[in-house]
Formats: sequence, structure tokens, C-alpha cells
Amino acid sequence: MLSYQDTVLIMDAKYYSRTTQEQYGVHTLHSNNLYQIFTYVKNKDAEFKDRPHTVSGLLLYARTDETMQPDQSYQMSGNRIDVKTLDLNQEFSVIAEQLNHIVEEFLE
Repeated sequence: MLSYQDTVLIMDAKYYSRTTQEQYGVHTLHSNNLYQIFTYVKNKDAEFKDRPHTVSGLLLYARTDETMQPDQSYQMSGNRIDVKTLDLNQEFSVIAEQLNHIVEEFLE
């Protein structure tokens, strides 16, 4: 969890051999992962009560060799939930740069 003043970003990293599921030729996210991060976000959101705040969630997948790679943003019950893919087949400095860019998006 990353917290800056009244802005909180809850991150959950996942690694699967396949980042999406396919049914009837349609690729979708693993819905249980999306709802898990949503639950984390809503629980943290409730802790702030009436104080001004922003709580967001990030579901972070390791890049696989699949053609489709998740990179989406959702508004779910007033909270931003993003799903991103991180390429781990890079030098650590490049991985760190990818992570920093993702975090900066949330703190803007």
C-alpha cells in the first residue's frame, strides 16, 4: 500500500501463466482478482469516514507471452481500479521506471 497525504494506492501483484481467461473466444480478466482488490479499496475507503481522501487500487500482472495484456482503468463505486501489466524481462532499472510511472499516474 502506498499512501501520500490523503491519497492511498493499494497494489496487489499477481503472476499467472495466463493473465486473462477465455470463454467463447472472448478474453476477460479473472473477476475474482478484480473483486478482491475492489474489496481492499472499499474497506480502506471506509476507514476515512467523512475526511477528504482518495483510495484507488492497482491490480498488477506480470507480462506473459499472451497477445492480450491487461491495461485498463475502471471506476467502481466511486473508486479508481486499474489493471496493468509489468514487463519483468527487463533490467531492474527499467522495471523500477515502469513502477514509478504507474505510481505517478495515481498521485497526479
